[in-house]
Amino acid sequence: MGRGVRFLLDGEVRELEGIDPTLTVLNWLRYEARRTGTKEGCAEGDCGACTVVLGELAGDEVRFRAVNACILFMPMLDGKALFTVESLATGGALHPVQKAMAELHGSQCGFCTPGFVMSLYAHQRSGASTDEQSLKDALAGNLCRCTGYGPILAAGQAMGRDTDTVADLVTALNALQGGSPLEMAHQGRRYLAPTTVHGLADAVAEHPHATILAGGTDVGLWVTKQHRNLPVVISINAVAELGRIEDLDDRIRIGAGVRYTDAIPALTALHPAFADYLRRLGAVQVRNLGTVCGNIANGSPIGDMPPALIALGATLVLRRGCETRRLPLENYFLDYGVQDRRPGEFVEAVEVEKIAPTSLFRLFKLSKRFDQDISAVACGVRLDFDGEVVSAARIAFGGMAAIPKRASAVEAALVDRPLTLETLHAAAARLVEDFRPISDMRASADYRIEAATNLLLTLADAADAPGLMALEPALA
Repeated sequence: MGRGVRFLLDGEVRELEGIDPTLTVLNWLRYEARRTGTKEGCAEGDCGACTVVLGELAGDEVRFRAVNACILFMPMLDGKALFTVESLATGGALHPVQKAMAELHGSQCGFCTPGFVMSLYAHQRSGASTDEQSLKDALAGNLCRCTGYGPILAAGQAMGRDTDTVADLVTALNALQGGSPLEMAHQGRRYLAPTTVHGLADAVAEHPHATILAGGTDVGLWVTKQHRNLPVVISINAVAELGRIEDLDDRIRIGAGVRYTDAIPALTALHPAFADYLRRLGAVQVRNLGTVCGNIANGSPIGDMPPALIALGATLVLRRGCETRRLPLENYFLDYGVQDRRPGEFVEAVEVEKIAPTSLFRLFKLSKRFDQDISAVACGVRLDFDGEVVSAARIAFGGMAAIPKRASAVEAALVDRPLTLETLHAAAARLVEDFRPISDMRASADYRIEAATNLLLTLADAADAPGLMALEPALA
């Protein structure tokens, strides 16, 4: 049925048919291609031992992205170039990244080393800065259990600039594009990758209970950790319309296929608070695959983006067939694991209002680790003012309830009052009317209430420092 997945591996075209649509790239590399340099550490996209690099066409250029092979399905390679640690050394000579790692003793037990090498390789090929902070951000998704980060950072600074050309790679990638949409079937499982939004709508209408796949940073774990059988997977990744960000004068529209990495400039232009907030959402590998709308569609109560977007009054655009439906984002989340999405309906985009210069916007994320950790509490705050009085308030929390949720009682206690410490104390006292958080591995219920209270009280200095974000990680 249909055609196989076509991709480049070290410049050679590979076309694979008859494979399980949810076979991970990691397992294919290790057990089929016998490229065992790519390691399995966590099988959930957290440790970076399985990091590989994808090359994707971007006009006449190629974008190089570090990704986690453990949660990447093989059909997601279609039309792309794949690089593994075995791809780097040519003619018996180490690649500059490998050479720097070896000479500066960046490897200890060696298990995590290929993943670090590939993250540095992607960073180098992207032409990114090699200052210490940029390298720390690039390597935040790679864990070294031997605590060898110092020499690895030194290797990143010593690896030099990328000197390879991409002309031949562009030509080879262009040759893979076009043709019929990817469709695969194996032992009763199907994978469909429509190339237009109309084709996607038809596919979802025909398979209303299919798993809709974007970045796979959630769905991949359904396979690797929960061992779910996914009978029909419909990918949105080949739909160009869903990969766009549009400026609509009073708002921006982010398509369902837009990955975090590509959304960061637009969101940061919307408000600088997003820069540091998104820097702590997952790590580079996760942001290179995960999508803004995927975090919404799956309805996780601890997703980082819904509180921020709800605070901004975002509108969700849903589509079924030729019909679209719009609803305020906060109304999409009904209960734990339950969203207002009808059979045959899918998320097409989210639209986010632009912020007036006089508005206050703050984002907070509290987690046990600073980098690449799930929030214990996430919060988005937007306050509008009439003079010194709060005229409107939108405050949303994640991690405090079974769904991302507005703090309605707190908001009511702020409106028509000046933003003073006294007002904030009175408003924060009403958190218990809005939320009854649970205790879990990330935080106790008491901690969540107290932490949320303290976050609100930090708004007392908002007049002096609007738009700043709390960066300190908190221990639950």
